Amino acid sequence: MSGSTQTPPGRARLLAVDWGDRRIGLALSDELGMIASPAGVVERRAGKRPPIAELVRRAEALGARGFVVGLPLDAAGEDTPRALEARHVAEELGKRTGLPVRLVDERFTTAAALRAIHEMGGSTRGRKGDVDALAATVLLQHALTLPDDA
Repeated sequence: MSGSTQTPPGRARLLAVDWGDRRIGLALSDELGMIASPAGVVERRAGKRPPIAELVRRAEALGARGFVVGLPLDAAGEDTPRALEARHVAEELGKRTGLPVRLVDERFTTAAALRAIHEMGGSTRGRKGDVDALAATVLLQHALTLPDDA
């Protein structure tokens, strides 16, 4: 079929979740699963449960067909308290939506986002949400290049 816009098998729009203590950065892939773009942030409130219902709402509104959740491991590649929380969130997202969820090492995403902003001559002052969304974009773009079984 010439001009078909169907998604190739194994590819679909994915929502990346860059789990943070104060904000959760979001990024969305295109329908071909090739390009990641920032999709905003979800603010977290201290002492409150993780905003899983809000993540599910955002995924539905954006037409996501799966999740990539950043796993904040320590320098040795071991779980941190935040990594354990991210694992829990990933499990809940899968249970509540029935969509596939992939955990991806996110150790250097924020540093890469900050570096990109500085290289473009930008400032991060007062733009923490932008940095978190860009970190999610770096995470998702990385995940899109990984083999499906990685």
